[in-house]
Amino acid sequence: MSVPVLSFQLPAPDISAWRAGNTGVDGVWRFEADQPGRHVMISALVHGNELCGAWALKGLLEAGVRPQRGRLTLAFCNLEAFDRFDPASHDASRFVDEDLNRQWSPERIEAGDTRERRRAAQLQVHVAQADWLLDLHSMHEPSAPLSLTGIQPRNLRLAQQMRSPEHVVVDAGHKDGVRMRDFGRFGAPDAESDACALLVECGFHGDPASRTVAQDQCARFLRVAGTLDDAAIAQWLPGWVQPDAPRQWALDVTGPVVARSEAFRFAHPFTGLEVIERAGTVIGWNDGEPVVTPYDDCVLVMPSTRQAKPGVTVVRYARRRLL
Repeated sequence: MSVPVLSFQLPAPDISAWRAGNTGVDGVWRFEADQPGRHVMISALVHGNELCGAWALKGLLEAGVRPQRGRLTLAFCNLEAFDRFDPASHDASRFVDEDLNRQWSPERIEAGDTRERRRAAQLQVHVAQADWLLDLHSMHEPSAPLSLTGIQPRNLRLAQQMRSPEHVVVDAGHKDGVRMRDFGRFGAPDAESDACALLVECGFHGDPASRTVAQDQCARFLRVAGTLDDAAIAQWLPGWVQPDAPRQWALDVTGPVVARSEAFRFAHPFTGLEVIERAGTVIGWNDGEPVVTPYDDCVLVMPSTRQAKPGVTVVRYARRRLL
């Protein structure tokens, strides 16, 4: 079974006017209000082929958005990877040397032996200073948006306050390295930190709707954080806020399925969020061995064979509960 070629309809934004930043770090902008409040950060382009967040940050900057309270940091993260973006081969610009969103441990940042680790070193002071973080991403395959909270209850509460998207993934992080969302005090237990972080997957990389989701998430995040009030959002960002999700589901991830080789195959063209009714249902084959659901009503989270090779997660299992 070959991996289908997906149509890429979202163009790359021209961010040349915003590339220099105003902090001494390329691509990083910071604005401060007269009134006290949270320091919030919105990041985009952690992966160079995930354009929706770049469109949202460009929109915030072009609109002249300034915090009414606290501080606002906006960061275009992996600019070198973004510079290589080609819609005909968009996966190739995900990173340059290695995945920037696996480098957020002190040891990897201090090593500084890849371009992504050196970029993380430039960004880390801004990430460390933020009280709340919204990290905007998109997905390899067409799927409904997801908010990924980590295991900290405070992040789940934030996702509920956002009231969108419908599906909230409670996951323990990534086996290949620390995500920005889990860096420093963002990854600390509730008893030790009140810093909140969400990673939002806005849809398929090339779907124009992912830009709409990213804009909506930015507006909601700034409102819940107290950075902007409703009147300011209506003035600066008209049309950005979309209808609330009709409900929200927590998807508690219980484990991944990891490919043994590039030969991993699914039994059906899953797109994510399918609820498999019976335990033991075959969902695919891993080097010819059947892969079965471990329990009843098992939810499939972000299934994709596009990056399949030894050690790569091709799907996650989750239990679903209504929030």
